[in-house]
Amino acid sequence: MNLHEVLKAGRSGFIYTALGISFALLAGFALGKILRVQGNSSFLITAGTAICGGSAIAAIGPILQADDEEMAVALGTVFVLNSVALLLFPPIGGALHLSQSQFGLWAALAIHDTSSVVGAAAKYGQQALVIGTTVKLARALWIVPLALATAAIKKNKTTTGGMSNIQFPWFILFFCLAAVLNTYVPVIQRGSQVIFAGGRFGLIATLFLIGTGISRSTLKEVGWRPLLQGILLWAAVGIASLYFIRIGWIAFQK
Repeated sequence: MNLHEVLKAGRSGFIYTALGISFALLAGFALGKILRVQGNSSFLITAGTAICGGSAIAAIGPILQADDEEMAVALGTVFVLNSVALLLFPPIGGALHLSQSQFGLWAALAIHDTSSVVGAAAKYGQQALVIGTTVKLARALWIVPLALATAAIKKNKTTTGGMSNIQFPWFILFFCLAAVLNTYVPVIQRGSQVIFAGGRFGLIATLFLIGTGISRSTLKEVGWRPLLQGILLWAAVGIASLYFIRIGWIAFQK
């Protein structure tokens, strides 16, 4: 991807991601209380849905001092819904006759993990892939302020926890580096198709491995309350973002 395309899509998606994340956090907290989801699972599922799936859960979990079971519940919920989104979004977009830019925005705002956004958008089309990936990465950047806010609220700022446990999403930095190299380094430009093919193969392998980690025991461990919270929150985010995209309130600015 070209750096100029990345910057253009990132500027367009910044406000939308901020509004979408705010809505998801408020709705997630409300659903968690209504469904009486215990412990840190509700917060982790909400953060994962609002920002960046497994990456957000991995960053927030240590700050909350979440135990292994709470982490497994949140990750299991997110990965199950990621798999469903990867299969459902492209045919739904086609049935609703969404344009490439509309589908890219919808995938970026409504699918949890970057890998699934890339997979769904790549299946829909090249422009959807460009817009979906960059807007999703703009959304993922909110991991850092959310982690800082969580640490402040929990008053966990010691040198052995809290701030020191915040994990920066390094894949964003490498994505930006790849865009810079593809824009200004001729050798990379000439070999971009080979690199892209390798990256696509790696993505397929990653999604396959995520799928193999989902079993009956995983679903059983998640339990119905956290899973229902994740499904309802995901549905609310997906339907709301799709509605506003279709009526033109959310649009990619060229």
